[in-house]
Amino acid sequence: MTAFGALLVPPAEVFSRWAMSRLGRLAPGPLLAMGSDESLVARVAGGDRQAFDDLYRRYVDLVWGRLGRLIGPDPEREDLLQQIFMELFRALPRFRGDASFRTFLYRIVLNTASDHLKRRRRHPYPLGAEDLNDLVDAHASPEVRAAERQRLAAAFAMLDRIKPKKRIAFLLRTVDGLSLEEIGELTNATPAAVAQRVRHAHRELQVLATRVRTWRREGR
Repeated sequence: MTAFGALLVPPAEVFSRWAMSRLGRLAPGPLLAMGSDESLVARVAGGDRQAFDDLYRRYVDLVWGRLGRLIGPDPEREDLLQQIFMELFRALPRFRGDASFRTFLYRIVLNTASDHLKRRRRHPYPLGAEDLNDLVDAHASPEVRAAERQRLAAAFAMLDRIKPKKRIAFLLRTVDGLSLEEIGELTNATPAAVAQRVRHAHRELQVLATRVRTWRREGR
């Protein structure tokens, strides 16, 4: 039996379990005294490096969480986090306020994640138990932890079968609960195109889950 054999619940439910509490929070840090995002961006444009440090501290947890939801427990996640903020620093001169700063930052996160997922499809990274330890309940019994690691490994293996555009749309819609319009704004796609990607991803995951149930019945 393959690793998929551990997946006994609908894919979306599995993804929601690991995403909602264990890969980082999805709210920016307050730093209210530092001013609005726009004021910080203006200060960065004026050469104030401290303002960029403030933006980093405000959004690093949010970016870490968003990235984790998109790529999973990847050993390159820390490097990608730094890459995102370096790209943000280079891209800030292009920020004109047509969208919110958070949307501007999210687009960089999504583009970075998408490029990484494309590379990873060409050079897959097999998850080991140590990669999943932080995503399971540390207070659970060894048996429960082992079962949860199996389910997570199966879920991530299924996600890795989905093309990045579909995967990202599916996770933003199913796990993060964004609207089709919000996802479209982030991914530069129409709501109809986003809906199609989500449907295709859901269908492909359901096909994989059906195969799992068949394999288990046949004792493979």
